[in-house]
Amino acid sequence: MKNKTPQDITRPAECAAESQDRAVVRRPRSWLISCAILLGALAATTSIATAAGTLVPKGSMHAPIEMVDHAVKVTINNGFAQTVISQSFSNPNATPLEAVYRFPVPQSASLSEVSLFLGEQQIDGEVVEKQRARSIYEQEKAAGNAAALAEKDSYRWFEFRVHPVIPGEETRIRIVYYQPLEIDTGIGRYVYPLEDGGTDDAAASGFWAGTNEKVAGTFSADFELKSAWPIADVRLPGHEAVAVTEKIESGHYRVRLEQKDASLNRDLVFYYKLEENLPGRVEVVAYKANESEPGTFMMVVTPGIDLKPITGGADYVYVLDTSGSMKGKIRTLSDGVSKVLGQMDSRDRFRVIAFNNRASDVTGGWREATPGNVEDAIRKVGNLRPEGGTNVYDGLQLALGGLDDDRATSVVLVTDGVTNRGIVDPQSFHKLMKSHDVRVFGFLLGNSGNWPLMRTICDASGGFYSGVSNSDDIIGSIMQAKGKILHESLHDTKLSIAGVKTFDRGDELMGKVYRGEQLVVFGKYEKGGEAELEMKARLTGEDKLYRTRFQFPEVDTDNPEIERLWALNQIERIEDRRGAGALPESEARDMIRQLGLGYQLVTDETSMVVLSDESFEQHGIERSNRQRVGREQVAQSARSKTTTPVSYVADRGRPLTSGSAPSHQRRSSGGSSGGGGGALSPLTAIGILAMVLAAAFSLKGDRSRAE
Repeated sequence: MKNKTPQDITRPAECAAESQDRAVVRRPRSWLISCAILLGALAATTSIATAAGTLVPKGSMHAPIEMVDHAVKVTINNGFAQTVISQSFSNPNATPLEAVYRFPVPQSASLSEVSLFLGEQQIDGEVVEKQRARSIYEQEKAAGNAAALAEKDSYRWFEFRVHPVIPGEETRIRIVYYQPLEIDTGIGRYVYPLEDGGTDDAAASGFWAGTNEKVAGTFSADFELKSAWPIADVRLPGHEAVAVTEKIESGHYRVRLEQKDASLNRDLVFYYKLEENLPGRVEVVAYKANESEPGTFMMVVTPGIDLKPITGGADYVYVLDTSGSMKGKIRTLSDGVSKVLGQMDSRDRFRVIAFNNRASDVTGGWREATPGNVEDAIRKVGNLRPEGGTNVYDGLQLALGGLDDDRATSVVLVTDGVTNRGIVDPQSFHKLMKSHDVRVFGFLLGNSGNWPLMRTICDASGGFYSGVSNSDDIIGSIMQAKGKILHESLHDTKLSIAGVKTFDRGDELMGKVYRGEQLVVFGKYEKGGEAELEMKARLTGEDKLYRTRFQFPEVDTDNPEIERLWALNQIERIEDRRGAGALPESEARDMIRQLGLGYQLVTDETSMVVLSDESFEQHGIERSNRQRVGREQVAQSARSKTTTPVSYVADRGRPLTSGSAPSHQRRSSGGSSGGGGGALSPLTAIGILAMVLAAAFSLKGDRSRAE
C-alpha cells in the first residue's frame, strides 16, 4: 500500500495563549424531503468563519501559542467509537504562558480522559465539581505547577487550559472521549467536529480576538473500523484521492490521512456502508464486573420489518432562520426554498416564516401551490436579508397560528444558531409544542447549535431532528431522508424486558421509528440470566408484537466503556426532563453532578483537573478515574489483539423480526436506490435535489393509509 499525503484536510480543536475567561398525531412525510433540499443547498455551499484551535486573546502582547502536531485516532467497534486526540503545543515567546484550546462538543460524547505530558512526565486527570476544579487549577497555576483543566460549555464547546507552556519545550495533551454510533439504513456515520457553527454568539466575539487554526507540523487522522457485519465500502468525503485505505477483512478496515502545514477548519466525516440484505437483529453489549454488582448494557435493535411506501399531501410551514449568522447562506437558502415550492403538488398549501429578532410571515398566510403563488413566494424569499439575532420561539409561535384542523400540518425548522432573543426557556417551547397538533422537524446547520433545545422542541411535538455538516455527503443524506418520507413508520413503539430485572433505562421517549432507524437503549440489570424482549408497535393501523429471548451475562468485562455511555445517556434524559418542566433545575443539576462524579465525565456541573500525584493527595482528591481508565485500557488492549470483530447478536436463535433490515442502496417498492454524493456546485446540488423532490411528489395519492 502506497503512502499518500493529503492535500485538503479537516482540522481539530482550539488552544490559546495566556490566562484571562401526544398522543401520536398524523404526520405527512414530504417535510423531510423539503428540508433536506434546503439543507443540501446550504451545506454544499456554506463556508465556516472560525474553527477549533488555540484561542488568541485581544490586545495580547505575546505571539499566540502554536499547535505543532495534531493526531486523532478513531476506533469504531461494538456500536460505539473511541476518539483519542493528541496535540503538542509550542510557545514562541520568552516567558511561560497558558494555552487555551477549544473544539465543538461532539453529539453524545463522554469526555473521559485528559493527560498532560511535560517532557518525560505524564500527569492524568480526575473529575471533580466544576467550581472546585477551576479553583484548584488556578491555585496550581499560581504556584507555578504543571496543571491542566477540561471544562464543558453546555452543547457548545469543550475547553482545555494547559499551564505552563514553557518556551523552547514541547507540551503535549491527550484527550479521550467515547460516543455511541447508530446505523441508518445500512450507513454508519462518524463526525470529528472542528467547525464553529457560525452562530450569533460566536465564542471569539468578546474577550477572544480569534483562533490560531494552523498546525505547524503534521495533522494525521487514523480510523479503525471493526464490524461484525460485512462492510461494502468506507468513505471520507473530500479526501478519497489522498486517504490510504486498508481492507483487512470483510468487516475490518483501516483508513489514514496525513498532512503537513494543515489548516484544520472543516469537520472530518467518516462513512461506512454495510452490505445489502442483512437481517434485522438485536445486539447487546454488556459490562458486569462481577456477580455481586449490577451490570450495564447497550441494546441496539435493528428492525427487519417491511415498511410499505406511503403517499399523500398536506400543509407545510417553512420556518427559516434569517439572523446575522446566516450571512453567506441566505442565497442558497432562497434557492433551496425556490426548488421546494416549485415542485409542490397543486393540492398542497404552504407558508414561509422568517425570523431573526422577531418573526414575519413572508407569504402573508396560507397559499395554494399554484404557479402564481409559488412565483410570488420565491421572489419574496429571494429578498430576505440576514441580520439581527435568533428568536426561534417567535418563529414557531407565528408558524403555529391559523392552522386548519381538517388538514395535517408539518413545520420545518431550519437554523444554524442558538436562540438568543425573545423567549429562551425550554419549558415554554415544550408547552408551545404540546398545545398544537403538529410535528416539528428541525435541522441544525454546522456545530454549536442548541441541540438540547431542538431535542425538546421535536420530542414534544413527536417530530424529528438532525444535524448537517458542511463535510457531509449531501445527496446521500437526502436519499436517507427520502427513504423515511416515502415509507410507513412504526408508531407507539415500546420495548419491555422480562425475566431479568432491568432499571434506569433510557427508552421512555421512543414513540415513532422511521425506516432504517435503530433503537439504541442503555440500561442497568441486576443479575445475569435469560430475558425475554418484547417490542410493541402500531403498523398500518394494526397492533404488532415481536418477541425474542436472549442471555444477559453474569460476568463480562470486555467493554467497560459502556458504563460511561450509560451515564451520559442518563444525563441527556435528565436534560430532556428539565427542558420539559418535569424536573426542577436544582434537582437536575444535582443529578448531573452526581453522575459526572460517579462515572468520571466532564459535564456542565463537573470538570476534569490534571495534576501531579502529590497535588491530588494535597487536595484530597481520590484517583477514581485512574482506576476506571485502567480497566478500560486493559479491555482495549485485549480487543486490539483480535482482527476478527466480535458479534454481539443476541437473537440469532430466535430473531425478533424476520425480515431484512432496510438498506440505503437496496431498491424497495415505491422508492429508489440511494447514492453517494460529495462536493457539488450550488446549481448541480439544487438540480439533483429538485429531481429527488419531483420523484417523491410523483408518488402522492391517498396518504390516509399510512397513519
